[in-house]
Amino acid sequence: MGKINVFALLMLLAGLVQAGSPGVRVWTTQQNLETTYDSVYKSLEDNRFFVVFEPDIGQNLARFSERWGEDYNRNALSGIRSMVFCNAWYANQVSNLDPDMLALCPLHVTLYARDKETRIVFTRPGHVGEGSKAQALLLELEDAVAAAIETAIAPPPP
Repeated sequence: MGKINVFALLMLLAGLVQAGSPGVRVWTTQQNLETTYDSVYKSLEDNRFFVVFEPDIGQNLARFSERWGEDYNRNALSGIRSMVFCNAWYANQVSNLDPDMLALCPLHVTLYARDKETRIVFTRPGHVGEGSKAQALLLELEDAVAAAIETAIAPPPP
């Protein structure tokens, strides 16, 4: 019973939340969007996942607010940003095992803010690749990205 409580506490402290679709991994943190974004960016790069594109989706959607009227931003999100990133070694290995799984390349995470929290969402490569010859590698890749994100949002040591 004690091990379960320690695990639950660690999950809570890291801000990790698994909910929703089984194909999407979700983390929640109380840090603001910009702070979280910067931390995730740095952690991905420190772990050799190089960010190649940074769309500000919230800003792009805001351009349509007048046209969409009451249909614009019904969830009252205060920001939506994404990072498109890649690791050449993983891309090469995936292409060697199952070139169709290159549909995942490059990878991306999306961060959005609402109600004083930021959520990070990531399409799970291992889930997408179920039944693929590359599935074991995709699960490894998923774990590596998850570890980078969890490092980014972990509370600082006391």
